[in-house]
Amino acid sequence: MTPTTTTPERPRSYSSSLPTPRPHLGHAVASEWTKLVSIRSTLWTLGSLVLIVVGVGLLFVSQTSDEDYAGITFTTPALFGLLVGEIAVMVLGVLTITSEHGTGLARTTFTAAPDRYRVLTAKYLVFSATALVTTALSVFVVGIAASLVHDGAAAGSHAYVEWLGALLGCLYVTLLGVLALAIGALVRHSAGAIAVMLGLVTLPPVIGAMLSSWEAVAPVGRAIMWHSVPEALSQLFGKGGGYISQAPSNLSQLIFIVLITVGAAVASYAKVGHGDIC
Repeated sequence: MTPTTTTPERPRSYSSSLPTPRPHLGHAVASEWTKLVSIRSTLWTLGSLVLIVVGVGLLFVSQTSDEDYAGITFTTPALFGLLVGEIAVMVLGVLTITSEHGTGLARTTFTAAPDRYRVLTAKYLVFSATALVTTALSVFVVGIAASLVHDGAAAGSHAYVEWLGALLGCLYVTLLGVLALAIGALVRHSAGAIAVMLGLVTLPPVIGAMLSSWEAVAPVGRAIMWHSVPEALSQLFGKGGGYISQAPSNLSQLIFIVLITVGAAVASYAKVGHGDIC
């Protein structure tokens, strides 16, 4: 008599009753926003930015008269604080990505979201929006205060164009922060990336001034001075430095920083997409 064999019943596949939507960029943006508002460095850097821009700006407003605004814009007082506050934006841009590499959280992030390009894009979007809104609000608080306190006849006429120039200046500072984020993605070390950004901001005016004193390379020195961060911001805010009469247009200044930032961002995508995680 032939024994009968029974085939074991195959386990049924499990299907969750919970909805499992396909991951998309919106999920990555929500995740990066949660990270950004959860870390203390965001509060310290953006708080420092607001404190410096608004504090120095209002101090400048309190020490000026209506006649002083006949030759400057109402947003000019915010420029002096922003020249220092931009460092906070750059530091936050670096920490947005290097903090994960420093703690090892990058492995967890890319395990949960294997699409590295989507994660990096979300970081750029969340940081850019946060930096631009915070910078613009700080600058416009100072500008509105100046316009309310010194809006007498002696201050002269002021057009909306000066407010647009201030907004472009805020965009310029935001692009510096995006550039810092890209450098952070390439270097993956907080101190190293911050040092690179400080060098990019502080060295061109010094190098340009040195080269301008030598007749043979004076045109090169002037070109470096024209496109340095202090000169570009001063021009966008309507208060130029020593070379403002010969400086490029506002559009040229923005195109210059956009090209540099886009180049660094493309390199960061290549690094994140093909390099190791940490």
